[in-house]
Amino acid sequence: MKTVPVKKQPLGKLLMRYLTWGLIIAAGVVILDQASKAIMLGLLEQPFSRIEVIPSLFDLTLAWNKGVSFSLFSSHAAYMPWILSGVAIVIVVGLLWWLSKADNYYLTIGLGLIIGGALGNLIDRIHYGAVVDFLDFYIMNYHWPTFNLADCAVTIGVGIVLLESWLQHREET
Repeated sequence: MKTVPVKKQPLGKLLMRYLTWGLIIAAGVVILDQASKAIMLGLLEQPFSRIEVIPSLFDLTLAWNKGVSFSLFSSHAAYMPWILSGVAIVIVVGLLWWLSKADNYYLTIGLGLIIGGALGNLIDRIHYGAVVDFLDFYIMNYHWPTFNLADCAVTIGVGIVLLESWLQHREET
């Protein structure tokens, strides 16, 4: 059986392809996140208003998160959104640098999801002074903290980056 030779691409061109895909993924996350929040803000006009979707399991509930994950560092101080925004910007810049060095699709997808999620929540923090959360999962009276699509993207992205790191480590040993 005759094999067709594969033309190798220069490393710089390959890295640019990973960067481009990572940025496309990040942009897609930001667009979906911001669109979902705009829709939810229209449906749920008052904070803590609720639409029951699946009884005793899932509601759409408007919540304003002035902190970070699980409302950590939540504060009513006027400067706090700006501090958290500054930290988010530094983290996004670091992740963009890492993405520019990505050499595989797993890392590219994971970093793209994290960057998009971080930017989606950063936009909220700058625009509203808090992050718009609306996905409310619970069992009876036990609630998971309310979250949004950007949070989902960050969580999935971190999982992918950790998996990629583990797989990379396995290949090296």
